[in-house]
Amino acid sequence: MAELEKKWYVIRVAGGKEKKAKEYIESEIKALGLDNYVAQILIPTEKIYQVRNGKKVSKESIFFPGYVLIEAHLTGELQHIIRNVPHVSGFLTERQGKDKEPIPLRPSEVNRILGIVDEQLEQDEENITPFVIGEAVKITDGPFNGFDGTIEEIIQDKKKLKVMVKIFGRKTLLELNFVQVVKE
Repeated sequence: MAELEKKWYVIRVAGGKEKKAKEYIESEIKALGLDNYVAQILIPTEKIYQVRNGKKVSKESIFFPGYVLIEAHLTGELQHIIRNVPHVSGFLTERQGKDKEPIPLRPSEVNRILGIVDEQLEQDEENITPFVIGEAVKITDGPFNGFDGTIEEIIQDKKKLKVMVKIFGRKTLLELNFVQVVKE
């Protein structure tokens, strides 16, 4: 059998149910013997590092909540199967009308999304929880552990923050690492 041309599509799923929807789709495809029509199903995630109880903890975070990517040769039967899987509400981009034909992602979009995923794998600790100036934070590490403060400046290249903290009734500016604070 000749190799089928597979394209990337975006499936809308219930928020927080991305992994379950992926499992359901994979099990349906396997049960019906349609493995050769689907290359892969992907939930784009990123690693976020935080400090909890004085320890650095990493957690996976989905960066397109409510969406699952699928690389497949979509036939009418496969579309119908995917649309009727629990937690799936259809395809993101569909031509309107009687057929509701899904529109595949452009190669540039796919490369950008997959590039972000690959970057995440390469730069292990680079992606630390992003902060915003004026945001309230709690210090979780160091001599000022337990103090609350407000972010005054972000030094992105050094992964440091300048935080204004009230110590003994006086405001003091501290320079802290990203991992020494958590968002309030």
